[in-house]
Amino acid sequence: MGTATEAVAEAADKGAGAPLVTATGFRIFPALLDRPAQEAMVAAIRGVIRAAPLVRPVTAWGKPMSVRMTSAGRAGWVIDRGRYRYSPAHPETGRPWPPIPEEVLGVWRAVSGFPRDPDSCLVNWYAEGARMGLHQDSDEGAFDAPVVSVSLGDPARFRMGGTERGDPTESLILRSGDVVVMGGDARLAYHGVDRIMFGEGSLLPGGGRINLTLRAISPEIGR
Repeated sequence: MGTATEAVAEAADKGAGAPLVTATGFRIFPALLDRPAQEAMVAAIRGVIRAAPLVRPVTAWGKPMSVRMTSAGRAGWVIDRGRYRYSPAHPETGRPWPPIPEEVLGVWRAVSGFPRDPDSCLVNWYAEGARMGLHQDSDEGAFDAPVVSVSLGDPARFRMGGTERGDPTESLILRSGDVVVMGGDARLAYHGVDRIMFGEGSLLPGGGRINLTLRAISPEIGR
């Protein structure tokens, strides 16, 4: 019997066929991860959270976010005194972030088409009522690398726009095991989560959604 890491890699390799491509250039891999691979990934992320506890950041305008978050990798995305940036350490413990689990790296390697591994894995936890407004992933510098997003748990309505905030948007439902790749024209496109369908999934006891966002960042950022 293979390890959990091998199970995730095998599921990603099997599922990484031709993706769905939206009008705005997002590539969607539906059901890329099967149930055993999802369970293995959740177990790995629980280990990340034990080492780097979830926090609820406060935005630049002083409002707590509805999601809680943590990170893995050489740098984690944080909000520090109203400034969005990458940090080498957890904002509360002061300790370095734990490494990105191999289970997660297997997805990046299967779909990103990028020659090196990501530097950061942002972990967002969506409880009932949590959402994420339209935003760009624009703090990384390394815009030749895509952003890879993994959905685990309850379904979510994912909204996608263009590179300007006022561009038209489209939306679709992301389900547990789906993977989104934002590269090329979609690398700096606005996107967000309108809502989650709390309790409709069976992966996470008690409901909720985990989203993993994998990013490569420029060498000088987050040191």
